[in-house]
Amino acid sequence: MLLANTNAVIYGGGGHVGGAVARAFAREGAKVHLAGRTPASLEKVAEDVRSAGGAAEVARVDALDPAQVDEYADAVAAGSGSLDVSLNAISLGDVQGTPVAEMPHDDFLRPVDTAVRSTFLTARAAARHMIRQGSGVILTFGGGGGSPPVRDYSIGGFHVAMGAIDVLRRQLAAELGRHGVRVVTLHSGGLPESFDDTEIAAGIRDATMLGRAATLEDVGNAAVFAASDLARTMTGTSINITCGAETD
Repeated sequence: MLLANTNAVIYGGGGHVGGAVARAFAREGAKVHLAGRTPASLEKVAEDVRSAGGAAEVARVDALDPAQVDEYADAVAAGSGSLDVSLNAISLGDVQGTPVAEMPHDDFLRPVDTAVRSTFLTARAAARHMIRQGSGVILTFGGGGGSPPVRDYSIGGFHVAMGAIDVLRRQLAAELGRHGVRVVTLHSGGLPESFDDTEIAAGIRDATMLGRAATLEDVGNAAVFAASDLARTMTGTSINITCGAETD
């Protein structure tokens, strides 16, 4: 198993992405620690993991609250003996479909603030333990902030949020690399399974070179690779799972 004896924290563990990664991590031997603000959705993912023979724990944590994040990371490390992988996959609260010129400033800034704040807080909490361990992997989700939007619908502050995560990933990797800590982004061009809007889902698929988009299962598999020793040479970079919608 690629992640045997690994403790993985997933913020937003009850969501589409967090849940998919949790199931994949557990399948490869990791003990998953699911954090979020909605216990019911977290428990559902935990039940899936346990029914498949994996180990999962659930905690109500607000990834935007510094004290809660720090206390949670400390508790995981103390209770399980290590904190080896940390992924922030919380919802950004972005508003899409409204042109920037017509968008209230709070709607535009919300995903930017949420992305930067939650990524910084969760990475900082994990890094403190990983530095002491001399190892660890911090994963971010999204990517693509360096390329302009190409679709014909308005995405508000979402693209700016992705750009901020990309820059923060590079800074974290530069500072933490000497301590044996890797930082990698899972770069998705959008997941049709996460959208109720069939037009948006179709647009995501149509924009790819392969004529299909990444699935949640694909995200989980990519996360396993990124967190495992198979990717031990990778940091400060992203894994492109956009099916060719965006190229490097």
